Amino acid sequence: MAISSEEIIALIKIGIPDATVTITDMAGDGDHYRADIVSPSFAGKSRVQQHQMVYDALGSKMGSELHALSIKTSES
Repeated sequence: MAISSEEIIALIKIGIPDATVTITDMAGDGDHYRADIVSPSFAGKSRVQQHQMVYDALGSKMGSELHALSIKTSES
């Protein structure tokens, strides 16, 4: 079963409460998303560390219910 964009947003915001999250369904199929995430929590962290924070927030959903996610992070 595919995950909804609303659920992706909710999971990210639980893990990164100060984040502003925008999700785009890239293929219109509910399986291929782009996440644009802005969070002051990313300050001073490398891009890899920022993405790891997002993956941690998504937990087991990544790779199971969520098949493809392109991530763009920034601190402002």
